[in-house]
Amino acid sequence: MHGAAARPLTHPCLLPSAPVRRGERKKKKKAATMNRVGKKANETLIEMNLSADDDNAILTKFKPSWSEGEECNGPLCETISTAGSEVPSSSEIDKRHQSKDSIFFRDGVRRIDFVLSYVDDLNKEWEKKLERRKEFESNLQKAGLELETEDKKESEDGKIYFVKIHAPWEVLITYAEVLNIKVPIKENDIPSTVENPLDCMLAPLRLPEKVMHPEPDYFTAPFSKDKQELYLINDESTFFSPSMRNRIVNYILTRCPYGTEEGKKKFGIKRLLNNGTYSAAYPLHDCQYWKKANDPNCDNERYTLYMEWARFLRFYKEQPLDLIRKYYGEKIGIYFAWLGFYTEMLFLAAVVGLICFLYGLFTMDENMSSKEICDPAIGGEIIMCPLCDRECEYWRLNTTCQSSEYSHLFDNVATLFFAIFMGIWVTLFLEFWKRRQARLKYEWDLVDFEEEQQQLQLRPEYEAKCTQKKKNPVTQEMEPYLPVTSQAVRFCISGTTVLFWVSLIIASMIAVIVYRLAVYAAFASLMENTQTLQPISGLLTPQLATSVTASCLNFVIIMILNFLYEKIAIWITDMEIPRTHMEYENRLTMKMFLFQFVNYYSSCFYVAFFKGKFVGYPGAYTYMFNRWRNEECDPAGCLIELTTQLTIVMAGKQIWGNIQEAIVPWICNWWGRRKARNNPENLYSRWEQDHDLQIFGALGLFYEYLEMVIQFGFITLFVASFPLAPLLALMNNILEIRVDSWKLTTQYRRPVAAKAHSIGVWQEILNGMAILSVVTNAFIVAFTSDMIPRLVYYYAYSENEDSPMSGYINNSLSVFQISDFPDRNKPKLNPENFVICRYRDYRYPPDHERKYLHTMQFWHILAAKLAFIIIMEHVVFIVKFFVAWMIPDVPADVKAKIKREKYLTQKILHEYELEKLKERLCQGDKRATEKEFIATEGRMELSRAM
Repeated sequence: MHGAAARPLTHPCLLPSAPVRRGERKKKKKAATMNRVGKKANETLIEMNLSADDDNAILTKFKPSWSEGEECNGPLCETISTAGSEVPSSSEIDKRHQSKDSIFFRDGVRRIDFVLSYVDDLNKEWEKKLERRKEFESNLQKAGLELETEDKKESEDGKIYFVKIHAPWEVLITYAEVLNIKVPIKENDIPSTVENPLDCMLAPLRLPEKVMHPEPDYFTAPFSKDKQELYLINDESTFFSPSMRNRIVNYILTRCPYGTEEGKKKFGIKRLLNNGTYSAAYPLHDCQYWKKANDPNCDNERYTLYMEWARFLRFYKEQPLDLIRKYYGEKIGIYFAWLGFYTEMLFLAAVVGLICFLYGLFTMDENMSSKEICDPAIGGEIIMCPLCDRECEYWRLNTTCQSSEYSHLFDNVATLFFAIFMGIWVTLFLEFWKRRQARLKYEWDLVDFEEEQQQLQLRPEYEAKCTQKKKNPVTQEMEPYLPVTSQAVRFCISGTTVLFWVSLIIASMIAVIVYRLAVYAAFASLMENTQTLQPISGLLTPQLATSVTASCLNFVIIMILNFLYEKIAIWITDMEIPRTHMEYENRLTMKMFLFQFVNYYSSCFYVAFFKGKFVGYPGAYTYMFNRWRNEECDPAGCLIELTTQLTIVMAGKQIWGNIQEAIVPWICNWWGRRKARNNPENLYSRWEQDHDLQIFGALGLFYEYLEMVIQFGFITLFVASFPLAPLLALMNNILEIRVDSWKLTTQYRRPVAAKAHSIGVWQEILNGMAILSVVTNAFIVAFTSDMIPRLVYYYAYSENEDSPMSGYINNSLSVFQISDFPDRNKPKLNPENFVICRYRDYRYPPDHERKYLHTMQFWHILAAKLAFIIIMEHVVFIVKFFVAWMIPDVPADVKAKIKREKYLTQKILHEYELEKLKERLCQGDKRATEKEFIATEGRMELSRAM
């Protein structure tokens, strides 16, 4: 057998060149720029593994394009301009003809990427603040940024200086490499998925293509300064989007030093904002939201977002997620993607819940239990034992007729079906969200996004407060650290504080329970003796009146505790000094969620699982603190009270949240701008307009997620008691999307763009609540509703074959002999001389040898409840895990696109290296060998084959 034929060796200079790529067409145009960048490559390249000190030092080592002899006069100069930029000086521009509603410097060319503002107040700190600003702005210039200052005389109130910041091309490409920003290399050549046959029906819900997809779809690769001809750079001024630019500038601002105080190096815009050196730091919106900018170079994306997304009349339209991501960054974009997907999935749950509710409504007249309660011959003849000691009287069962009819709306066979359905729905929601999230990760270039680039970098506060340093075993660099003893002390204080506040919530819940027990007798006495309440006495029973007022009181306490604890949680998280941004957010998230979980759900847990379960029986009641008698459930069950509690807390929270999110910022902005709202455009500048808006802080999205996750708990943990909860959540979320978009677009400053490839720790919280919801709903159906006792009676104790449920009410009520009442419990009055009274339980009658002990039916029902819980949990969990296993987390087409992009990226990079090597060989570079060329070409072929 012959060996493989030897490959002929061909000199690379004789090989045909690779096709000219689109990025190379701009090669000549960029020759000057590349030469300029190439000369400074060693000076501007920033390595990500630098220590904190080196990272700060590199900012001052960046060589700007002006000569060393030039120096700006600092923050007091009217205009700080950069020499070397081919733009006219500020003295050559006629300010009177310059529109101040602009996002460019006075030359009309350089874009404003960030704005700093300060008030030059003459107090004892004035000189120190002035020195800090001079040093800080000087270091920003050394880092390559260009500054321009607006004197306070130019501002609307005559008090505020504005420092406008522009990042030139050299700075952008340097930090794009540092932050590993992905940029286009080739248009996506994978055909779009097959059209949905329902697209024609969904056309009214669609937005214009230009709004939904403002940019073409590209294959992307991380930016590298040395390979600029690889990328599709058509225009340097627009190659990096405004959100990328403000992210890069913010990265520099948070790490730029401003001097040494008390022997410690100080740095970062956050510290300067905290100590009052600057009053604000923010990127600009690109135009006014209600009209387009006059400047033809403005993209008017804010105007487009307002017109197509942020108005309530567009509530039925899809969200322009790509435009949101382009304008606000991936972190905000993925929040609205999740909120929109959650709302879409709620539609299915709301429809099924509404059907279950309608089933209860239409079968209300067929409910045998309420028929017997309302029947004067049955419910009217049953005398019930008093619901409180001494003051309450005996009462007839048919007085609860209407409340028993309404309880059937939620306590019926459909309740069981809906509880099982929601257990499966929540799994579908979480699994399909993973698929949606995977698609967004690919479309938004987040597949290879590394948390270290942003979330895992050291917080400036950590670097500033941790004075001790140790060597990192991985990087071998010195880095700050917090001693273990200090960490232990801080965690103990933090844990004790959280435990104290959780105990405070439990104490407040006990106080509400005491209120329930204390006022019930008053309500019972008032309603029996007040004639004006007779028309509604059938509906407004003492139990319902007590439940409604207690729920309202509980809601007020919840809001007050929330307001106080938010500040405490931030304070103790700051005190812990988390190392990274991710640690900070995760710790704060867990503290806030734990608190709000207990705060919002504790009252619902009490009504669902404790109320009416530990009452005792007449003559041997149980008491709280040996004083207040425990509450009893309504004869029709406690489920209607749980529904009332859930409705008041959930609806109240949603109404209050929308008021807080929409009306409060609008009033604050109106009050702040009341003097300037009549000013003409040429006097009220773009940076002043944005300065007067509210601040969307670093925790802005945190509160949005927290609000939605708490709502998610209401519609999953207790949904068996209220099938309309998903419908309420759906209506709220439709409004929530537009309220959040409206306030973000019109009432808040533009947030600094940030990357995120998922919803973070909230995903794990949702998974935990999904599992817990199966357990809680199983217990609600078993112990809170009357489903199991009715089924046991139907199959085991019914004596009427024609109407199996007849006699159930009489069977579920035990008999008590009034003469057995101790003096503590015995009512003061018994005008009709009743001999026996009935109470809700399964106990032997007074003439039985096992007097007042539990009957065998009680144990049968208890065993059936426990069996139901076990069976329901296992069935739902098996279905959940099977569904989760069946649905892949990443769609097949997304996997193909990811592989295609990786392959193309490798191919293009190898072709580029091959071309460079050919050029070196042709130019006689002795270091380039033909063997190296053959090896590089072989690597290309191997990559292509793989």
